Amino acid sequence: MQKDLTQGGVFKTLASFSAPFLLAYFLQTFYGLADLFIIGQYAGAPDITAVAVGSQVMHMLTVMVVGLAMGTTVMISRAVGGKDYNTVGRTIGNSIVLFGGVSVVACLALLVGVDGIVSLMSTPVESVMQTRQYLTICFLGVPLIVVFNIISSIFRGLGDSKSPMYFVAVACVLNVLLDFLFIGVMGMKAEGAAYATVIAQFCSVLFSSYTIRRNKSSFHFTKRMLRPEGESLRHILQIGLPISLQDGFIQVSFIVITIIANRRGVEVAAAVGIVEKIICILFLVPSSMLSAISAIAAQNIGAGKPERARATLRLGIFVCLAYGFLFSVVLQPTSDSVISWFTDDPNVILFGGQYLRPYSTDCALAGVHFCFSGYFCACGLSIVSFIHNLLSIVLIRIPGSYYASIWYPDHLTPMGMAAPLGSLLSILICLGVYFLWKKKR
Repeated sequence: MQKDLTQGGVFKTLASFSAPFLLAYFLQTFYGLADLFIIGQYAGAPDITAVAVGSQVMHMLTVMVVGLAMGTTVMISRAVGGKDYNTVGRTIGNSIVLFGGVSVVACLALLVGVDGIVSLMSTPVESVMQTRQYLTICFLGVPLIVVFNIISSIFRGLGDSKSPMYFVAVACVLNVLLDFLFIGVMGMKAEGAAYATVIAQFCSVLFSSYTIRRNKSSFHFTKRMLRPEGESLRHILQIGLPISLQDGFIQVSFIVITIIANRRGVEVAAAVGIVEKIICILFLVPSSMLSAISAIAAQNIGAGKPERARATLRLGIFVCLAYGFLFSVVLQPTSDSVISWFTDDPNVILFGGQYLRPYSTDCALAGVHFCFSGYFCACGLSIVSFIHNLLSIVLIRIPGSYYASIWYPDHLTPMGMAAPLGSLLSILICLGVYFLWKKKR
């Protein structure tokens, strides 16, 4: 299970470690779309809307849990790099205690607030009951989401990115099969989609728990390490909490931009919705780079090899720039055709193409600050990632989208420029902090 990320060629290490991340993120994206696609084959608009709204809420919750778990990944990676296996065990024990408490509190709070959440999401009246059912069932499964992600973060911290990929694959396959059973055969609609998700997560947690118990001999762990330690908890939260809040704000910004688009009419709303799905797919590579760089750089920093950590960052930036530039160039003349895969409405295709062309350039730009964010996490500077993303959202992305919708009511190209301009601000902040940090070191 444990893998040394401080040896061998930097390119080979990054490629072999990030590839399972990429596949896992792809499966998670597919996992999220499966409920919506399958219920669309067997149910009407109220249930489709319920799953769409509920899925957006659950995605926001999941990415925040993943962000918080980044603290565990980085702390374990550093300890592994420094061959401090007692710290590995203490970090695992304190993570179990911390996330156990988080899962209980989050579950209870969400169940109590489910009606308020349904209302806050401006759920159509026809879908309120179904959305409440879907979210209530999914909220009961929140502890499973937390357990799954903390186990995955432990594996990744130990240098194993393949096992979490297998865990996601198990959940994905089971979710699809259970969707067809509950929704298609049993006619349970939105409620069935929620049960399928929770049962699939439960089975994946069982599989991941069995795997980590079978491999626990590769690190030192005793029951005494389950005792909470203020220092260990502080380090985990110091790294993970800013990332969790950052990811939460990003999801909030997506929701706000969706609301802005919705107010411009159904055709604009449809176009923006389609483009956001395309962008989520394009961002799989930058997202995998962020996670891979954080684990690899942390292990190398722990091993006293800061230059190898910086080399990993530079290589990740190069990969993201090359990847993003390629897709940006390809999409400039083909955006309308890509949108037409999802709809045959000429106005939606027109608006979608206008929005996608400038937005696609963000794939390269965002990839750069994603890589910096992973590196800053490894250095214990995740607060920098939180700050640059917050400033980008508050100063450019949201106001840029809002004013573009007012000043250019008949065109989506200006609105599509808000995201890449926000990324430019993030890159400038990251470069400034990086060179200041490097100079001090």
